[in-house]
Amino acid sequence: MISGYLFNLRAAGLFVLLVAFFAASASPAAQSRVTVVAFGLFGDQSVFESEAKGAARIVANRFGGGPVIVRANTKRRGDATVATLAATLQSAAKGMDAESDILWLILTSHGSPAGLAVKAGSRQETLSPSALVTMLNNTGVRHRVVIISACYSGVFIPRLADADTLVITAADADHSSFGCRDRAEWTYFGDAFFNTALRRTTNLKDAFALARTLIRQRELRNGFTPSNPQMSGGENIEPLLKGDRRGAIADDAKAMRLGYFGSASTPTNWMRAELSNWFTIGRPVFGSSKACPGL
Repeated sequence: MISGYLFNLRAAGLFVLLVAFFAASASPAAQSRVTVVAFGLFGDQSVFESEAKGAARIVANRFGGGPVIVRANTKRRGDATVATLAATLQSAAKGMDAESDILWLILTSHGSPAGLAVKAGSRQETLSPSALVTMLNNTGVRHRVVIISACYSGVFIPRLADADTLVITAADADHSSFGCRDRAEWTYFGDAFFNTALRRTTNLKDAFALARTLIRQRELRNGFTPSNPQMSGGENIEPLLKGDRRGAIADDAKAMRLGYFGSASTPTNWMRAELSNWFTIGRPVFGSSKACPGL
């Protein structure tokens, strides 16, 4: 009797796991299509080009991105300007369903309370929050995810964030972010959010919570004033995102083999491991002024 009962429990558990697997692996016919636009705006340091490319690749892989457009300024190339960004967004929008598709915009650069620094060859500009709002509104695309990796990037939240626009920033409006070292692959924020958190979960709230914790640990370990990353808006975005769950499913299966009862794809079960494994690379180039040094 007892052995039969245990068999039934195991069979029921296997059935639930199989249902979850096939539901997650089902054809995403009803899924909103994702278009990714990523710009590395400051050409004097290669980390911004590297981060734009890496972030776009990870987002496309995890959320089923269709068109992926990446532009970046370098020490020899300067085609990622404010005007180019506006034109690129317009072009990308033409291939999207304005009501159901999702536009992901990833911007990485230095920042100040006035906005994002754009360094394209000898040309220097500032991308302000009001200018970015105008660009996005002119596309006509309703659902947007905007991720900005820069000092003081929280200044964009009041103008951008609403129920249809999710905004995630590397810092609040009053603090620097860190890690924009030339020849580095990622900034602190990019490494934590894109390279670590989004590889573990496609739930953006969970990914942000993990990234924020990782960044805080790293900053305090190095004696830096915390950047205080921000996430706001987007209440209508998360239900539309049907991210690639293959990595999370593998984590779930491993957790079951090890005897855990919770999901390994949530921060509660694997955050401690991530925190212990994540280590410092490179040194920041920032000071404590109200604008990134070097601008």
